Amino acid sequence: MKKLDVAIVGASGYAGGEFLRLALGHPHLNVTQVSSERYAKQPVHIVHPNLRGATKLRFSALKDLQDADLLVLGLPHKESSTRFDTFSRKAPRLLDLAADFRLKDPVVYEKYYGESHPRPDLPSRFVYANPELHREELRGAMYIAGAGCLATAAILGLYPLLKYAVPAKGDIIVEGKIGSSAAGNKPSESGHHPERAGVVRTYAATGHRHTAEITQELPGRFPVHLTATAVERVRGILVTAHVFLPDGYSDRDVLGAYREAYEDEPFIRLVTAKRGIHRVPDPKILDGTNFCDVGFEVDNETGRVVVMSALDNLVKGTAGHALQALNVSMGWPEQLGLNFTGLHP
Repeated sequence: MKKLDVAIVGASGYAGGEFLRLALGHPHLNVTQVSSERYAKQPVHIVHPNLRGATKLRFSALKDLQDADLLVLGLPHKESSTRFDTFSRKAPRLLDLAADFRLKDPVVYEKYYGESHPRPDLPSRFVYANPELHREELRGAMYIAGAGCLATAAILGLYPLLKYAVPAKGDIIVEGKIGSSAAGNKPSESGHHPERAGVVRTYAATGHRHTAEITQELPGRFPVHLTATAVERVRGILVTAHVFLPDGYSDRDVLGAYREAYEDEPFIRLVTAKRGIHRVPDPKILDGTNFCDVGFEVDNETGRVVVMSALDNLVKGTAGHALQALNVSMGWPEQLGLNFTGLHP
């Protein structure tokens, strides 16, 4: 099989660098070029020391971008949409890791991003890169929009409940504990750097942009109240969500909903242990993996279901689900290049 030639634009960032790491181990991908304005002409391992010896590639400037079969765009917000015409001439397939093409409604985009979309004609041409919800749409897709990491954890945790049960009280409370890398590799609005992990701050108490993705993707239309808190980790997200179900729903009913939705999903693992110390999803054991672990507990007295979902924000939250979506679009085995199971202890 001829390999797919891939160029990664913005490969010095966390998202682009993680896709590069995964692509280098993928049997059907051939990374031909990686770009970075800041590190042009320097070897990849200057920025990504974990890739020392894995590749001889050097970063190139964007002006020197060559044609490829696929462009993976790991650029800051709005760069992909404002430069779409240039990028689409370089490759027939585009995979965007930023937020440019995630939201389909331009009114919602303007509400959450504070300005009109640079190219409102484009989002409808992109398929949202959540294979668990959009597998059929992804088959053969030429343009793929990577999903948000916090949104992915929340969506995968809540989707079965909202698909197979209607909340008795419409409001859904979602709290996400995130590692510092979820904000990118430069100072975030919280002041977080990966080198400074240890300071715990709430940096988006209300109006978090991923709220729009969660609302867009979940069945039904329920008010979602999302809070994100940075914790003492570089990688990882743990979402805790609260949903109230009608009287009569039991643990068995809730478990049945999750099994119905995820029984055949290769990257969703249900955490249902009643004994031991590993009874809830834990981001620590998911570092480097493309798994999302989901668990729950039902308060039978109140009808409240507490849903917990955990993932690595740079893999299943970003580059991994993007590669999984690419595998689906190309007709390759979905788990190709994504089989790492994590480490413990």
